[in-house]
Order: sequence, then C-alpha cells, then structure tokens
Amino acid sequence: MQTDIDPRSLIGRKAYDSQGVKVGTVDEVYLDDATGAPEWAALRTGLFSRDAFVPLEPAQLDEKGLRIPFERELIRGAPDFGVGRHLSPRQELQLYRHYGLDVPVAGHAPAPPDRDFGRIAGAGD
Repeated sequence: MQTDIDPRSLIGRKAYDSQGVKVGTVDEVYLDDATGAPEWAALRTGLFSRDAFVPLEPAQLDEKGLRIPFERELIRGAPDFGVGRHLSPRQELQLYRHYGLDVPVAGHAPAPPDRDFGRIAGAGD
C-alpha cells in the first residue's frame, strides 16, 4: 500500500476482495509499533458480524475503496481476535499464516520475536 497515505483516512472506507465484491468497511487500522507503518486493517463485515483482520501491504487504495487481493471467504475466515487492543506477536503470526504471507523483515534482519502492533484509530474513537 502507498506509504504516504494517512492511515486514519482509511477508516470508514469500503473494502473489496480480489473479485471486486464488497467485503466490509474499514473499522480500525493497526500500526507496527517499531516503524509506525500501517500493517493491518480490521474490517466490519456486516451489521451483526465480527471484524476480520486483513493485511495492508498487498492492498491497494483507489477512488472506490480498499482493494484486498484475497477472496472473500479467506478474509471472512481470518482468526477473530477482537478489536481495540494490540495484536500479540502470536496473533500476528497467525494472520500471516492464514493469508499465506511471509513475515516481513526490517532491512535484512529477521523481525524481532516481541514485535507488537498498535491500534491507531477506530469507529469508537
């Protein structure tokens, strides 16, 4: 995703899967505590549904909304950790595995095992 986008501007944007089907609305954005870069978004997938975490790195933002390059069922099947608190390193790894993504590394060194992610904004803020 573009690094010059204010992560707070993602809140309330519609999110679409790889087929262009609306999956939900961005509810919260999570930043990497070490770099401050946006890493995850929690999508509200319906009025009475839970939030689904999606990675922002392969996502694209356009005039219509946030395009996530994964199928709707994979997104909706993501582990549910609740929103409004930090993702633990274990939860982060579960999400990377769920989406079949490599864990990002800082520079060329492996990511530290105690890496944590923070919540920056959400519908309740």
